[in-house]
Amino acid sequence: MGIYIVLSRLTDEGAETLKKRPERIKEVNQELEKMGVKVLRQYIVFGEYDFVNIIEAEDNLTVMKAMVELASRGTIRTVTMPAIDVDTFIEEMKK
Repeated sequence: MGIYIVLSRLTDEGAETLKKRPERIKEVNQELEKMGVKVLRQYIVFGEYDFVNIIEAEDNLTVMKAMVELASRGTIRTVTMPAIDVDTFIEEMKK
């Protein structure tokens, strides 16, 4: 399983939905799970992005399909980055 960092920015429509129904965050997490993406950690942040999510999925294609699905709704825009654990990186560099 791969780990990914997803930076998310709400659209105006997304912010309106979140204000009216903050529980929508958890509903989206459940929808992602059905798409093969598990949300491991989730943070609301200030600044350029609204959320930082750490997710797990089988492969890049699974993540890409899930992010396209979210973007198609018009409520959020994402930047997704694959992540490698530091200890794994160190072990691989020693080989």
